[in-house]
Amino acid sequence: MHPRSGSAEWRRRFAEEARSERPDLALLCLLIGAEADPGLDEAGLDAAQIELDRLAGLVPFRPGGPRQWATALAELLGVRCGFQGTPADYQRLESSLLHEVLRRRRGLPILLSVVWIEVARRAGAPVYGVALPGHFVVGFGPQGGVPGGDLENQVLADPFDSGRVLTGTDAELLVAGATGAPLDPSMLSPADPLDIVLRVLNNIRAWAAARPERSDVALWAVELSLLLPSHPARLRYERAQLLVQRGEFLEGAAELEGYAEVVTAVDEEAAERVRALARAARARLN
Repeated sequence: MHPRSGSAEWRRRFAEEARSERPDLALLCLLIGAEADPGLDEAGLDAAQIELDRLAGLVPFRPGGPRQWATALAELLGVRCGFQGTPADYQRLESSLLHEVLRRRRGLPILLSVVWIEVARRAGAPVYGVALPGHFVVGFGPQGGVPGGDLENQVLADPFDSGRVLTGTDAELLVAGATGAPLDPSMLSPADPLDIVLRVLNNIRAWAAARPERSDVALWAVELSLLLPSHPARLRYERAQLLVQRGEFLEGAAELEGYAEVVTAVDEEAAERVRALARAARARLN
């Protein structure tokens, strides 16, 4: 990988933080923002962390149980500060960048949830992300409850909808709308911070895939994903395709050959097809 010189240090820090014992979700999301926005410097990263601290300081002291925490965060972030999402936010790259979400107070469900999680965590709340299919929300209270159960013990809130507290039926409807299937209790498990980061990067890749002229964004999103300790092997193939698409034929061919070595153990025929693509990429240099 050959990131632009200004981003090499950010990537080193991203990889280091992703492999730490307790990865810092806010920092990882801000480092994604630094990759996207060359104007975001160390002072900008610090300012974003300070803003999260400031917001946490506005949360009432120990509001009570999970429902009281959820209500207090919705009142502060959703009502007073105006953090929420709209359908138009899906069309903007800024909606996936934490420093921009803090500035605009608009974003995708997962980035708004990161704001909720980080502010609530700093304020002492029992909070975690919940990766419902198609829609990310936050949970307060015991980790992994059952919808329709005792909602005083586990409360879900939707930051995209200004932090609206969800009933068990609401959660079931969100899942049914996204998948056509019923909500399984396992869907309420806390999302691992690195899974959240990978999902953020997946959203950025999807945004770029719809805009072929932004292959630069697709490439850095794939390359950051590859720095995570656990990632789909097929991302190497995606990176190779992007390199070839951008005219970086030698590096793309080398990546295809590396991916073929991974695939050959399970599917020799597929590996040979990848090697053929590598040969074709090298031939384009002539």
